[in-house]
Amino acid sequence: MRVLIVEDEPNLGQQLKNTLEAAGYAIDLATDGEDGHYLGQTESYDAVVLDLGLPEVDGLTVLDRWRKEGRTMPVLVLTARDSWSDKVAGLDAGADDYVAKPFQTEELIARLRALIRRASGNASSELTAGDIRLDTRSGKVTRAGEAVKLTAQEYKLLSYLLHHKGKVVSRTELIEHIYDQDFDRDSNTIEVFVTRIRKKLGQDVITTIRGLGYSLEDPAG
Repeated sequence: MRVLIVEDEPNLGQQLKNTLEAAGYAIDLATDGEDGHYLGQTESYDAVVLDLGLPEVDGLTVLDRWRKEGRTMPVLVLTARDSWSDKVAGLDAGADDYVAKPFQTEELIARLRALIRRASGNASSELTAGDIRLDTRSGKVTRAGEAVKLTAQEYKLLSYLLHHKGKVVSRTELIEHIYDQDFDRDSNTIEVFVTRIRKKLGQDVITTIRGLGYSLEDPAG
């Protein structure tokens, strides 16, 4: 899952980036509202963590612009403000949730997970396909109750396909959502990771739809 962080405080921005990367997310970081708006307008994200008190363009304006431009990714607002009116303004501008500073990182990650799950139509923290289970809280993957060890990139790819179970996902979409902005998009690593996942979870777990992409579904019958 690919997440944009828009935060002007350098230490906090880097801390969030490091923490979310360690939790398995691909992260882009913007340090002002102008750059944040541009990235959110031009790149594909599964969620955004947006500070309200930004230089250049404030967070509420950035959020309002995205929504008017038709950008629908979930947005988690960060604010140091205590006023209920600021929280209401953020929600009215199109935010999906908010966390007030100072906050516990675990709470932010949990709220982010929930936003991404709901956006893809998944209510539970456990994603399933047949006897395959992926726990988004612990990052553990099992098949028929047996633990399966995946690399970080294999986990990201499987997680994205499980979040979009039953849909055909193109190679381009996978690259846009599991890698950050600097990834070489001509790379053939998606095919490599699909092959590795099939070896670990079964050849039938991911279906290749020739010319379109990949699909992961519950087994028939």
